[in-house]
Amino acid sequence: MEIPILREVVIMLGFSVLVIFLFQKIKAPTILGFLMAGILIGPSVLGLVKASHEVEIMAEIGIILLLFIIGIEFSLSMLSRIIKTVLIGGGLQVGLTILATFGLAKLLGLPNNEALFFGFMISLSSTAIVLKQLQENNKLSTPHGKISLAILIFQDVIVVFFILLAPMLGGKSANIGSDLLWMLLKAVILVVLVLGGARYLVPKILYQVAKTKNRELFLITIVAICFSVASLTNAFQLSLALGAFMAGLIISDSEYSHQATGSIIPFREIFSSIFFVSVGMLLDVNYVINNILLVLSITLLVIIVKALIVAVSVATLRYPKKTILISALTLFQVGEFGFILSKVGLDANVLTKDHYQLFLSVAILAMGITPLVINKSEKWVNRFLKKKILPNDSLDKNLEISTQQDTEELKDHVIIIGFGVNGKNVARALKFAGIPYVIIELNADTVKQEAALGEPIFYGDATNVYLLEHLKVNNARTAVIAISDYQGSKSIISNLRSISKSIYIIVRTRFVKEVESFSIHGADEVVPEEFETSIEIFSRVLNRYLIPSEEIKDVVEEIRADTYEMMRPFDTFKRDAIPIPDININTIKVENLGNSVVYKTIQDSQIRQKYKVSIVAILRQNNLISEIKPDTLILPDDVLYLIGKNSDINNFINLVK
Repeated sequence: MEIPILREVVIMLGFSVLVIFLFQKIKAPTILGFLMAGILIGPSVLGLVKASHEVEIMAEIGIILLLFIIGIEFSLSMLSRIIKTVLIGGGLQVGLTILATFGLAKLLGLPNNEALFFGFMISLSSTAIVLKQLQENNKLSTPHGKISLAILIFQDVIVVFFILLAPMLGGKSANIGSDLLWMLLKAVILVVLVLGGARYLVPKILYQVAKTKNRELFLITIVAICFSVASLTNAFQLSLALGAFMAGLIISDSEYSHQATGSIIPFREIFSSIFFVSVGMLLDVNYVINNILLVLSITLLVIIVKALIVAVSVATLRYPKKTILISALTLFQVGEFGFILSKVGLDANVLTKDHYQLFLSVAILAMGITPLVINKSEKWVNRFLKKKILPNDSLDKNLEISTQQDTEELKDHVIIIGFGVNGKNVARALKFAGIPYVIIELNADTVKQEAALGEPIFYGDATNVYLLEHLKVNNARTAVIAISDYQGSKSIISNLRSISKSIYIIVRTRFVKEVESFSIHGADEVVPEEFETSIEIFSRVLNRYLIPSEEIKDVVEEIRADTYEMMRPFDTFKRDAIPIPDININTIKVENLGNSVVYKTIQDSQIRQKYKVSIVAILRQNNLISEIKPDTLILPDDVLYLIGKNSDINNFINLVK
């Protein structure tokens, strides 16, 4: 059976691997590689991909997953905190860009509807590229990173409104007023459904699924929620992308959000990669060559105008000059939703084919240089402002935006993986010592209970690299792996090492034979339970022989220093034999003794003279009598603490019964 799309997927991924490999050699951004791969295999160059409709469907899945992740990452609670920044910053940027583009387009002779639609498309920036570059450069928590996120959020939401307006601008709507009113009503109904689901339904579903500890079931449930909400919005004749975004919002405020993100990311990367390849395929290279001056001129104009408008929008919010300039150099491009919008405009007869190709050419060129500009922006701005780069230069205490505030400030902390008995004891000790820590736990009940008690605990699988990165592994000093899963522990060690070479990894395992394997994988210290259990038993045995605690401590340390080789005979240790005294301590209740002791004084019973043992203390009604005198009376229910040779104590107990 032949699967037509399979050939296209092989070609797309194969060319992507080759091109991106070459781009990595010259240290060029990955997204540029995807765009170039698409241009090469597209109809205007090699023409290798034929099933363009199927490719568009896969690209649409990539956008859905991309918006789903974005929805998870900033959450409803965060949206409520930054709503002012989103509305003012995003509203100004989009509104001013539409006005400026409309004016310029009219000067070039475009009709009103097409000029306005160009404004819609140009106003959108690239969420995928900007967030990816900010995350890779660890700049998402900086002021310019946060204001960029706020503006992108507004753009990602308003694009739905633009898509709905496209048929109206194309003359396909008989009554624009009623259509807008109906759209608003549907949006309100949808928001109510999403808020209700976020508060009452989805957390309960995810809790029951998480309790099963089945990773496949959890992943399927997350994907089902994403596409179910997207399908719901589509049924309301709204954007699939908006539905995916709202599905992310539903999950975002639950304790399962980080695990969900990590589970979806691999799929998002694959499908969003296909999206960028498909964008490259749309470009008509012949059109670019024949209109190169026009394309370059319009691209430069778009970059300048959009950067200036972003700067004005950020300045209105009273940010410092550095934040204003870096934000302008971050959001100057045209985004991926512009491509989706342009396709809608083409289908609705708002755009001509030539103008569609002009927009694609300008957008791809602007997106192509975006990673390079973002990577250099801070350096250029500091040079322009003639100021030195200070360690805290990017901090703004008055900043109202906060993304994942619970982990952004983590530094020099301990990551506890697994919250069983060992994990809880580690956390208790760290809390007592005032050392910051976070916990990763896969048991949904434990997460729910401990979170209610104020523990910094996150639901998730620690083999999930995204979750580890979210908990700032690079900033952590130590990771404690306190789980019983041998294979899982090895994967966690490898993932921790892939993120940080300096973090100190301590692993708890069940058996001594696993120590070497964990060490090879990158663990700094491995503590096997069977070894520590035997050490504890050994220590208690020595304690029963009344060996001084310092002597016991020395023996234990020497055994540990010998790399847990417990099977070595003790006579090979480089130390003198421990002198074991022929003396013991034991306890006995008076009710078990005969009349020769009860109701008599120590002197009258003559215990020391007759039995060669001494009473060193008496426990009476929870009070300890440690000063034993000749006239001390022995009463029923007393507990006697005896000292003497083991044989004499046994003889005493046997004789007085």
